[in-house]
Formats: sequence, structure tokens, C-alpha cells
Amino acid sequence: MAKTKSTFFCQNCGAQFAKWQGQCNSCREWNTIAEEVIQKAEKVSWKSSETNSKRIAKPQRISEISTQAEARLNTKNNELNRVLGGGLVPGSLTLLGGEPGIGKSTLMLQIALQLPYKTLYVSGEESAQQIKMRAERIQPISENCYILTETKTQNIFRNIEEIEPDIVVIDSIQTLHTDHIESTAGSISQIRETTAELIKFAKETATPVILIGHITKDGNIAGPKILEHMVDTVLQFEGDRNHIYRILRANKNRFGSTKELGIYEMQGSGLREVSNPSEILISKNDEDLSGTAISATLEGMRPLMIEIQALVSSAVYGTPQRSATGYNAKRLNMILAVLEKRAGFKLGAKDVFLNVTGGITVDDPAIDLAVVAAVLSSNIDIAINKRLCFAAEVGLAGEVRPVTRVEQRILEAEKLGFTSIVISKYCKIPKNNFHINVIKVAKVHDVVHHLFG
Repeated sequence: MAKTKSTFFCQNCGAQFAKWQGQCNSCREWNTIAEEVIQKAEKVSWKSSETNSKRIAKPQRISEISTQAEARLNTKNNELNRVLGGGLVPGSLTLLGGEPGIGKSTLMLQIALQLPYKTLYVSGEESAQQIKMRAERIQPISENCYILTETKTQNIFRNIEEIEPDIVVIDSIQTLHTDHIESTAGSISQIRETTAELIKFAKETATPVILIGHITKDGNIAGPKILEHMVDTVLQFEGDRNHIYRILRANKNRFGSTKELGIYEMQGSGLREVSNPSEILISKNDEDLSGTAISATLEGMRPLMIEIQALVSSAVYGTPQRSATGYNAKRLNMILAVLEKRAGFKLGAKDVFLNVTGGITVDDPAIDLAVVAAVLSSNIDIAINKRLCFAAEVGLAGEVRPVTRVEQRILEAEKLGFTSIVISKYCKIPKNNFHINVIKVAKVHDVVHHLFG
């Protein structure tokens, strides 16, 4: 009879301890350590068949290794392809995390129904009837999509051997359990072991596997932190359940950039791809309002036009407030200090509130000049021309600094109908005949003089 061993794991970070204690030494959280029973048994391969031949890896000279890129699998979803870097890589493991009710299962089921490949959708949270009802609401049923309601990995692999799917979707990793570990589903040891089995299956068969994961109240993916290290790609599905827009971004990507962004609109028939996000990030106001400015920014390879809103008012209680949503609060304080020191605006006794519309967070320094324009516009209560946008960084000396790929920003502003764009005087742009007025400035003073005279 196999020996059993009792081990203690932190349910927050996955740290292992020999005995119970009140506080975890790794993450410093209290009352998160729980006992888990581990079955010490001989582990077999992911295949249930004992005739599975074990391949032994052999060392190769680096000059003999083929660098020919494998063809990616097109997901038929342009936003997901962009975030992944061109599609699913054969043998890769992708982890999708997000808040409850945000639309993770809807997105994955919608993609599984669109794929031209044989897809196995494994659900441990919903019945087959529930999935069928959702699928009928999303789009016509696909003949390539198979539904399996199972949580035991040995049974899942048995069905995989029979169906031989091209892509496997697991909803969710926290519901799976294996016979090799004697602990409840969702525990640290179960998540780690089931993920290891899926990785072994993906690498041996070159089959892409997509895992859906729950997140904690802090916004981190539930389970041990090693889970994010084990997978190839970690995607985050963000948004407010009270609003219709969802944002898909990559926190980790071994096969592409982590700066790409995908935007979806939640509808009754599923998630609609937003091909031109600038339309939803810029408000459609007919009136000229002070405190708003448009900035040309970049998310990965995609240019975006976003709206910056600022509100400057007298501090009532003596201590001025500084609040920023979607923008770095420390950078806002730096820009306010530059305006105070270099441009002569007395903002030290005023409250300043800043907001990036659309619910997105931007860390591109090119929006600095738009922040300056929005703050000054609200301060003197004069509206900025709605057909004017900005793309430049602001330095501590009050200088307007150049930003990368400014030509792409100019072309995007021109395409969306803007008549003028303010950039740094030191930007090197080719002598193209832009159908937009390019205004070059060197100091913050020049921006103030151009906007307000």
C-alpha cells in the first residue's frame, strides 16, 4: 500500500510548510495555511495506455537545431490573435484569468465554435445543457466543437485519446483533480499537479491547451504563483460588469509581445470585436467642454486616440487632493510641479482630478502633453478644439520631448478626421505630405501660447 504524507500549503501563494502555523512566511498573510494529503504513488504518463513509449530527449548542437517557425493556429478572432502574437502556437499552454461574470467562458466558447479545427471544450462548472443554451445564443452550432463535462484528468485524457482534438479548452483549472493527489479540487497541490499533466500532454502531442482560471479578491490568479510560471501565456480579461466593454491583455507571452491590447463589446449574442477602439474611447459631445484633451497613444502595434479629462477646482479643506484614474498618480504630481515651476501656474492650492476615459490604464509617456493641456484647460475654463490632439512627453525642465513612432500616430489622427496634432519640435518625421496640420513645440510655454494665446 502506498504511503501517504500530510503537507501544509499556503492557499494564497502556494508555499509549503512541514507543520501548521498562523502566518505564511512568504506572503505574510494570516490563516491561509491548510493541510493537504498527498498520495505518494508512481506517476504514469498523461496517456492511460501502458504501451505509451517514453521518448528520451537527446542533446543537440545549437547549430543543428531547426529555427523554422511552426505555423500558428488561426483562432478566427482578430483581437485574440493580436494579443497572442498571431494565433495559437502548437503545444502551448495559455491561461486566461478574470473576475467572475466578466465573460471568460463566453469568450472561450465563442472561439471554440468559430474554430475550423476539432476542439474539445471541457467544463467542470456547467452542465452540457447549459453550455448548449449559451452556444445557441452566441451563434449557429459548429460540428467541430465537442463538449465534455468532466473534472477528473484521467477521464479527460481517455476522451482525448478517442477524439484526438486539435485544441483543448479547460473551464476551469480550479475544478480539475487527479488520482495522483489525495486532496480536494482547487487546492494548491491539485492545481499544480493537473497543470503539470496538461503541460506534458500539450508538449508531447503539440496540441494547444487553453486554461480558464479564477482570480482572488486582489486580482491575482487563484492558486500557486508557480502556475503562471508553468504556462506559456497568461491573459487577463478585464472590465466592469456594469459596462459593456472588455479588455484582453497579456501579462506574459513567450511567443509574442505583452503590450498588445484586445477590446470587446459584450452583447446579448456574445462578445463583439471592436476593430476601432478610438471610437469608444472618445466621447461624442457636441458641446465644447473645458478640461478635455485628445492624445495619440500606442498599445503594442495599435495606435489609439484616447480622451483625457481633468477637473481643477479650489481646495475646500486646505489640503489639495490629487487623484488619477487610468494614469500614474506620481507622474501627475510631477507634471503639476512642472507647470508650477516652469509655466507659472499656481496649482498648489487646487484640487486636481484626472481620468482616462474608457476605463483603460495607459502608461505611454506620449499622453503627458494631453494631460498638461487638459489641466490648463480646466484651470482657466477654456475649451480646446475637438479636432486637435497631442503626442509628446513632458520633461522636468518644461521641455516637450519626442516620442517613438510619431508618424504612425500622425496617420491615425489624420484617418480619424483630426485637423491638427501637437508634437515635439525634435521629432524626426519623413517629409510626407500629411493632410493634417503638424504643430511642433519645444517648451510648455509654446503649448500655452498656441492654445490660449
